[in-house]
Amino acid sequence: MKVKLWGVRGSLPTPLTQEMVRAKIDAVVQRMSPQDLENSDSRTRFLANLPSWLYGTVGGNSSCVELTSDEGATIILDAGTGIRSLGKKLIDSGVKTIHLFLSHFHWDHIQGLPFFDPAYRSDTTLHIYSAQENAYELLDMQMQEAFFPVGLSAFTKDMHFHTLSEDETFSIGSVEVQCKKMFHPGDSYSLSFSQNNKSFIYATDVEILHRDFEKNGRTENFFKDASLVLIDAQYTGAEAIEKENWGHSSFCNAIDFASFANVKKILLFHHDPIYTDKKLYAILDSAHWYRDYTGNHDLEIELAVEGMEFSI
Repeated sequence: MKVKLWGVRGSLPTPLTQEMVRAKIDAVVQRMSPQDLENSDSRTRFLANLPSWLYGTVGGNSSCVELTSDEGATIILDAGTGIRSLGKKLIDSGVKTIHLFLSHFHWDHIQGLPFFDPAYRSDTTLHIYSAQENAYELLDMQMQEAFFPVGLSAFTKDMHFHTLSEDETFSIGSVEVQCKKMFHPGDSYSLSFSQNNKSFIYATDVEILHRDFEKNGRTENFFKDASLVLIDAQYTGAEAIEKENWGHSSFCNAIDFASFANVKKILLFHHDPIYTDKKLYAILDSAHWYRDYTGNHDLEIELAVEGMEFSI
């Protein structure tokens, strides 16, 4: 399986401001010396040695992840604003059949759907999966005339809705799919995709609770030995305490839970909209420190960044 990230922010889209861009330029200029500008090689070396928060950006689109199975099936996880660019890529690639999974229906996870170009093409087959039996009505509400110029009825006629159940495992080709309800206001479902004895889990909008650390419990079994987990880590430890019951986790919670479930690698995801790139990479550094402090040196941790690609 291959995974590509198209939107990694939580709550609402977060574009770079003029002040942020200027701060990056100022920080780069301060690091520059005359030797760095001597020739093409020296400039390339200078840019390569810049910290990640300066040379690029984590991205500002809300949640959207592309999963491609070994047979080439296209699976999309959530329809945040990142789905707009993904849709243009899918049209260019000639993809006709799309499987879209929705973890829940908060705006930052569905607001990109009206701008998903493949959905309007008559030759697209669109399967939409969620745990809500009234998914059509919920999506149609955000596209009523007062909010959007065209309704859900403008989508392809070859559109099919499927209701997910925690007690059901089903397949898309040779990919086995399961879901697990987690704690989040209004509920949110983590999604597991397994193929060739490897698994990818999409666990956005999750507040990890004490009950999730029960041995041989349903939550542990769902996450146990996962190859890669994209996990909600919106808060610092202090914020997680201050915002208890808001439905999100801290990077400390994410690391503790990954260690408990013997997860191989996690991507810190659903970044707070107030966090700058510099802040997010500082959190990643703190996450590495905390992992080493807890003694689980084998756990791989990365920051979810738009455009990242992984093979599982």
